[in-house]
Amino acid sequence: MSKQRQKILAVDDTPQNLDVIKGLLSQQYQILGAINGMLALKIAVAQQPDLILLDIMMPEMDGYEVCRRLKENPVTQDIPVIFLTAKVAVEDEEMGLKLGAVDYITKPISPPILDIRVATHLRLREYSRSLEQMVESRTEQLLQIQDATMLAMGALAEHRDPETGNHIRRTQGYVRLLAEELQRHPRFKAILSSETIDLLHKAAPLHDIGKVAIPDHILQKPEKLSDDEFEVMKQHTTAGRDVIIEAESVLKEPQPFLVFAREISYYHHEHWDGSGYPEGLAGEAIPFSARLMAVADVYDALVSCRVYKPAFSHQKAQTIIVEGRGSQFDPDIVDAFLEVEEQFQQVSQQYQDH
Repeated sequence: MSKQRQKILAVDDTPQNLDVIKGLLSQQYQILGAINGMLALKIAVAQQPDLILLDIMMPEMDGYEVCRRLKENPVTQDIPVIFLTAKVAVEDEEMGLKLGAVDYITKPISPPILDIRVATHLRLREYSRSLEQMVESRTEQLLQIQDATMLAMGALAEHRDPETGNHIRRTQGYVRLLAEELQRHPRFKAILSSETIDLLHKAAPLHDIGKVAIPDHILQKPEKLSDDEFEVMKQHTTAGRDVIIEAESVLKEPQPFLVFAREISYYHHEHWDGSGYPEGLAGEAIPFSARLMAVADVYDALVSCRVYKPAFSHQKAQTIIVEGRGSQFDPDIVDAFLEVEEQFQQVSQQYQDH
């Protein structure tokens, strides 16, 4: 199958000039024509040509204004524009290049020059597209590796406690549901962009990474922990924070998802009223990321089976979460939970332990 010919849009208010361009280039390229600026803009959006040859002196809308509008529109801003005009003054060429044109060819047209300039800029655009695709592909690969690494690190801690199973996937889902619901809340919408929500989702699996530092006889104990044992268990927050700080120390620039991971791992057992650990922070002093994780983590612990307790029903877990509103949990996050509790149930069922 032959390669599809590249499209060139020629814009000139004189039909004879369009015929000349078509005669010079139509054997190599698919030529589209427009006899005024408004028509050129419509064709550019609809047809997405690979290059535009643009006259300057046209009635109603001159070529400068056409170029300006092309570069303002995200759909057409990357299409290379070559001015093809009888205006030969240096200031005219300077104006065209400042507006974003890639080249400026004066009339009368020299066929060899036109052919070479067009071919050169089409090649440059192909190179640019190829480079963008390579960068996008590489970026996507790196993001996938990053996500997989986060899940693996979280699972490293969770696998030492075999009953937690899909806990990290469920809590990831809960965190995203809460954050997306709170995106509409006046108190949080300024900090909850889609990018931030993705980072919170990415960081959530590391909330219990510090459990790798807890001895098995405590971590896997089927009975209630003694006071001394509980003090050791509480150290998983500090251990998790320290592991992430160590990871951050080798990076040249801070990574936001690691900042969230550090906050979540260290502070997700803090309580809104200051009765939690490790620092006894209260209210807004607790990082928002950790306040989200607190609700997600407790809900999942309640509805999941453990050696020391059966799985509670969703309704019982909901009641306990609501009872903790304003004491253990941020009230607004509990309210968000109530708005998305059905989706919480769906996530719990999707990643249920077997």
